[in-house]
Amino acid sequence: MVLESFFDWLFQPFMKLGAAWAVILVSILLTVMINLFYKFFTDQNLMKALKKELKELQKEMKTLRDNPEKFMKIQKKAMSKNLQYMKLSMKPTMITFIPLIIVFGWLRSTFSEMGDIITWSANVPLFGTGLGWLGTYFLSAVFFSVIIRKILKIH
Repeated sequence: MVLESFFDWLFQPFMKLGAAWAVILVSILLTVMINLFYKFFTDQNLMKALKKELKELQKEMKTLRDNPEKFMKIQKKAMSKNLQYMKLSMKPTMITFIPLIIVFGWLRSTFSEMGDIITWSANVPLFGTGLGWLGTYFLSAVFFSVIIRKILKIH
């Protein structure tokens, strides 16, 4: 496959560091790419304003638990704002989805036969004795996404 050999060439320096580091570095690279697309393809000021409005509406809803009519009115408004927020965030998601799926295909074909690439001595319930490529990717992507979003001030 052409893309597989391209990714083998592209990520060759990462592969020299070992499977775990390769997956973590690919995760960081993809997380940076996704977050940059998100930042530049969304109106960050509008996203921040919508987030603030949603927070205020949630606070107001907490105080209106005893008044169902007002609660439903505020909840409807909050759902409308939430839908608007989701629509804005969908554009960068759609842009990054296809490249992400392609890279995931390469990760699976490259690392799935290796089994656990990060191991520990104890048998942890639900995790066993280690993490495969997907678990390693997921944990590192979540961890680095939080950091990158703070650095880039993404809302």
